[in-house]
Amino acid sequence: MTPPKVLIADAISQRGVDELSRDSGLDVTVKTGLSERDLVDLIPTFSAVVVRSQTKVTADVLNAGAKLRVVGRAGVGVDNVDVETATRRGIIVLNAPGGNTVSTAEHAFSLLLSVARKIPQADANVRSKNWDKKNFEGVELYNKTLGIIGMGRIGSELSRRAIAFGMRVVAYDPYLSATRARSLQVELVDELDDLLANADFISLHTPLTSETRHILDAPRLRKTKRGVRIINCARGGLIDENALVQALQDGHVAGAALDVFETEPLPADSPLRSAPNMVLTPHLGASTAEAQESVGIEIAQSIRAALLEGTIRNAVNMPNLDAKTLAIIGPHLRFGEKLGRFLSQIAPKRAETLNINYSGKVNEVDTTAITRSILKGFLQTAGGSEVNEVNAPAFAESLGLKVSESRLSAPGDYTDMLELSAAGEGKTVLVGGAFFGATSRIVSINSRPVEARPHGVLLVLENTDRPGMVGRIGTLLGNHGVNIATMSLSRNQAGGTALTVLNLDTAPDAALLEQIRTSEDIHSAQVIEL
Repeated sequence: MTPPKVLIADAISQRGVDELSRDSGLDVTVKTGLSERDLVDLIPTFSAVVVRSQTKVTADVLNAGAKLRVVGRAGVGVDNVDVETATRRGIIVLNAPGGNTVSTAEHAFSLLLSVARKIPQADANVRSKNWDKKNFEGVELYNKTLGIIGMGRIGSELSRRAIAFGMRVVAYDPYLSATRARSLQVELVDELDDLLANADFISLHTPLTSETRHILDAPRLRKTKRGVRIINCARGGLIDENALVQALQDGHVAGAALDVFETEPLPADSPLRSAPNMVLTPHLGASTAEAQESVGIEIAQSIRAALLEGTIRNAVNMPNLDAKTLAIIGPHLRFGEKLGRFLSQIAPKRAETLNINYSGKVNEVDTTAITRSILKGFLQTAGGSEVNEVNAPAFAESLGLKVSESRLSAPGDYTDMLELSAAGEGKTVLVGGAFFGATSRIVSINSRPVEARPHGVLLVLENTDRPGMVGRIGTLLGNHGVNIATMSLSRNQAGGTALTVLNLDTAPDAALLEQIRTSEDIHSAQVIEL
């Protein structure tokens, strides 16, 4: 039988190539530097393709891969892979999580030292046959404050190194628990502005999401301590590059070091290239021999397992399951992720615990994959698209979120039910979901019975139970062109507090939502997007 063919489109470590090729179980071809057109022409005969960050696996490439079963990304992020198209075509997308944590943390710390002591500029000066010692006075790290934005794996590793140098570490991460912060010996602040005002150095380690894009923009840069130094080894787009250049030119920011950029490669005419006191490196965070060897071996082993054994690990777009089990619990996976996403939008940002209670027939199967799907949905607000079923448990651990499962043998009113609760900041919130045959529904919110469809836009209201409230809300939405698809009502007692859940065709804008919130007898109004 002809062995499956694997194309290595970006260079990986030789040990990774050897791992793929061992036992002649796979037919491995190394061909790098391919254009998209070249890849489209070449891909039809291959069962798997391995890439790093250079090659883009687009929809055209995936659609041309008639035999393609696996895309392997030798690294963590999958920004260069069209995961949605891959999923739709039944192609597994694998990555190598965790392989570059130490390398990226060390690079960030190297840039921290470089920008503190102006090492690259001093080196260039000496190489130019000069000796302008007076122009390169630096600052010590000892007794300085490092502000870390984002305390995931890499941010945590950086904090350990900074503490060893005698630095005080202040962290801003809305999703990091106080318990985890204490264990890392960092000071957790509730507001980003508090970090900006006190940090001598700032290092960014957060995913790029709609919430974090330009998290350091011109107004926020003005809130920093004059003379601050800024490091970014995370994602281009976290800093407004034009605003940073201006802050460097007028001296408010004393120095900056960037390894990632909004456009890569960095354009030749980018003002960053001529900005004063700037250190630039070409996305080298994971560029160590150890990291590249680690991710190369890791992705090779995962591809071999998928193609030769039929087992899935380190998958971005599907749980680690065999096909038979997936067919049984598939509906629970999709529903669980939506319940997790719902809960994350009503839960305290710094949740300490997440409990998942299973009851009914679902207890007859291994629920590990369901728990991971729930966790993925719950954490995506904090971690962005990089959070998946594979890395969600590790991401939860890095935030100090304790995840537990409980089970009830008696299903109560439903054949199958999932009940989720999250606690933190002195508050506990709950959501429950159940199946009516093959149809899933949200059946409780904070122990109040409801019945809502778990998709699209939901508006959750708490209001005083009095006549005419439904009509008033309906009229207000209608006047703004927002249509109600379904409605569910619940109350604790006549004249008490009512819970109203509306499935809407479109999301109300901020102005309409504020108008609803300030309406008489409305206690709270929240838009949930699933």
